[in-house]
This record gives sequence, structure tokens and C-alpha cells, in this order.
Amino acid sequence: MGLFFTLEGPDGSGKSTQIRRLAERLEESGIRYLTTREPGGTPISDKIRALLLDPDNREMTAKTEALLYAASRAQHVAQVIRPALEQGVVVICDRYIDASLAYQATGLGLSVDYVRELNREATDGLWPTRTYLIDVPAEVGIGRVARSRGAGLDRIEQRDLHYHGRVRDQFLQIAGEEPERFRVLDGTRSIDEVTDAIWEDVRQFLNAD
Repeated sequence: MGLFFTLEGPDGSGKSTQIRRLAERLEESGIRYLTTREPGGTPISDKIRALLLDPDNREMTAKTEALLYAASRAQHVAQVIRPALEQGVVVICDRYIDASLAYQATGLGLSVDYVRELNREATDGLWPTRTYLIDVPAEVGIGRVARSRGAGLDRIEQRDLHYHGRVRDQFLQIAGEEPERFRVLDGTRSIDEVTDAIWEDVRQFLNAD
């Protein structure tokens, strides 16, 4: 069975950069890997992603949003993640269940237990080997996103700072409750420092195999 790494964090935390850098190091080490993202990762999941992130879909309810994320994830796990893991591939995923617990449960006021159970069913109980939470204050993350995208923010990114603050708080709470799975990294440190910290931890899993 392969290793399953997920990267989480508030919007603008720098996940995409760190995923790219981790992939480069795995490539240099000759290790088979797959990078993927949520929502998305399959043709069906990408269509759901378009619905979820379209700013015009303002009438979408919290429960509809949570169900759509879970549906996208179910397809993603069945079609991409689990088959890759069964082939011994290292899977690196940009967001996973923890994002739903932060963004749809705490962020939108749904029950954490409801969202957790919904996603347990969607994934048949598949959880990551390790989750790297790149933590930045909400105002820092949203500021980075705004500077890089200007007016092109998606439906989730357009939500107010209080929402993004609740999301960050929930990420930190989950990490505190599951210290054996999470590694929390300061996303205000240099890109190189964050990259080195992730790689040092990943190498321990690779050497253990």
C-alpha cells in the first residue's frame, strides 16, 4: 500500500507551491508518486468543482455544498486515490476530508459529526498517512490570494474574513485533536523552510518502507 499525504491550510497558505516542491523531490529520489487535488481529480469531480467554485451559484445551501464535495471525493477516491495506493504509489493530495470539516462544517455551521460521517461513507474510511497543515492567519492568506488573482476570486474565496478565520481555527483544532496524523507548519516562514520541514518528515515514512 502506498503512502497518502495531504496538504491543508487556509486559502493563500502556499499549499500548491509545497506540493510542487515535494513532487520534485520525490522525482529526484526516483519514487513513484501522484499529485492530485480536491475538489476535482477526475472528469466527474472536475465538473462538480466547477459548480462548487462558480461565483454565480450564490443560492447554494450549506448542505448542498457539503454533499457535492463528498460526491466529488467519492469519485476521486474510487477512481484515482485508492487504485494508486494499491499499486504502491505515493499520493499527494491538495485538500481532503479535513477541508470539508473546516470549510463546510465549522465555516458554514453544519455539524462536524455529520460532515465527518458523510465523508467516511464517501471514502470508505480512507484517511491520510500524514496531513501537513500550512497555517497562516486568515488575513494573510486572503491578502495573498487577492494580490495574485485580483477580481478573479472563486465562490469560497469571496467569503468574508470572519468565515476564513473560523476555517483556520477549525484546522488548528483538528490538528490538535489528531497530533499523530498532523504536522503543523508556519506558513509565514520562508518557502524553503516549509519545504525542508515537509521533506524531512516525508523521508521518515519513505525510509520506514
